Amino acid sequence: MADRTVTSESERDDDNARRKRILYRCQHRGMKEMDILLGGYVGDNIATMSEADLATLELLMDVSDQDLFAWMIGNKPVPAEHDTELYRAIAAYRSQSS
Repeated sequence: MADRTVTSESERDDDNARRKRILYRCQHRGMKEMDILLGGYVGDNIATMSEADLATLELLMDVSDQDLFAWMIGNKPVPAEHDTELYRAIAAYRSQSS
């Protein structure tokens, strides 16, 4: 039974470290506009994001700042693989923040 508690604590520590790493990456992307937009959304929502949301966000973070920004401002269409509920929530956050 003690092993399960240790595993649970270890899993919780891993999850917290992952969330901190994601937040840092979103706040320090290299393009100030994306730091503010993505970092702002993630800062406000990371604590309540599900495992699936975190995985989707990690895939979205691999997209270049230029492409993400172009999608956000409507200069380029969002590819189907990235047009997720999470992406739409981030885009809506941008609209609310403006």
